[in-house]
Amino acid sequence: MTLFIDPPRWPAHGTVFSHLVSDTSVAELHAFAAALGISPRAFDLDHYDVPAHRHADAVGAGAVPVDGKELVKILVASGMRVPARRRPKRLASALHQRWHNTFPGMPWLSEELVERWSEPHRSYHDLSHLLRVLESIEILTEPREHPELMAAAWFHDAVYQGQAGTDEQQSADLARNRLGMAGWDRDRCLRVADLILVTVDHRPDQDDQEAQVLVDADLSVLGADTATYAEYARDIRDEYRHVPDTEFAPARARILTRLLDKPALFHTEPGLELWEERARNNVRDEISALEATARI
Repeated sequence: MTLFIDPPRWPAHGTVFSHLVSDTSVAELHAFAAALGISPRAFDLDHYDVPAHRHADAVGAGAVPVDGKELVKILVASGMRVPARRRPKRLASALHQRWHNTFPGMPWLSEELVERWSEPHRSYHDLSHLLRVLESIEILTEPREHPELMAAAWFHDAVYQGQAGTDEQQSADLARNRLGMAGWDRDRCLRVADLILVTVDHRPDQDDQEAQVLVDADLSVLGADTATYAEYARDIRDEYRHVPDTEFAPARARILTRLLDKPALFHTEPGLELWEERARNNVRDEISALEATARI
């Protein structure tokens, strides 16, 4: 077992905090934290929040210092990462903080976007999906170097009525309008809109690294663990609850089959390494289940 800790950068309670995680055992994580004298109240489902003044103590006791992106990769690979939808009370505030860290000075836009992503008809394309996409981008690249990419992630399903193509176009239009109101120039607004429209068919240009990152982040749930993928599939079905099984199952199976027909589901090297194999297995299993439903 190895413990890992990232730099103290997360503000709260008048200081900043690090995250302390294990790569194999929550029990060992608890034991390490207890020996360090960290309160059990600092445990947050899959990590401990460690105040800045205890960071050196944790490293001295054996925790390996890594950057934030590497820590997220370790937690994902461990299989112990708690999905966002199991943190509903903190989700909106966490997203507001992320927006503020990336786009300070535009809190009104954060309020509108979080409200849109919280619409009651959304089962999958909700705040949890938004957070997963943002976290996945952090795994794949350095977000601060790509503000247009981050804006596209925030807006990519800001309009969602379950109408493929139309939703993305309206989301792109919304992004151009709102970012223009916030003072972004025309070229930057158009770039954000173009990135959003790539999510219509998830086929980014091979020379467009930002588009590849956005597409991989949007599809990262395909490479989740079995339980998380099953929850994703149920939530997608719930968003189309008005469609009978006899129509939904074959239509969904066709969409997933087209995905499997692609040479690769992911386009970035980290995406391929982290999610490709598991995603193909998950998608094949869902297709089999859908075909069984269609035969009933």
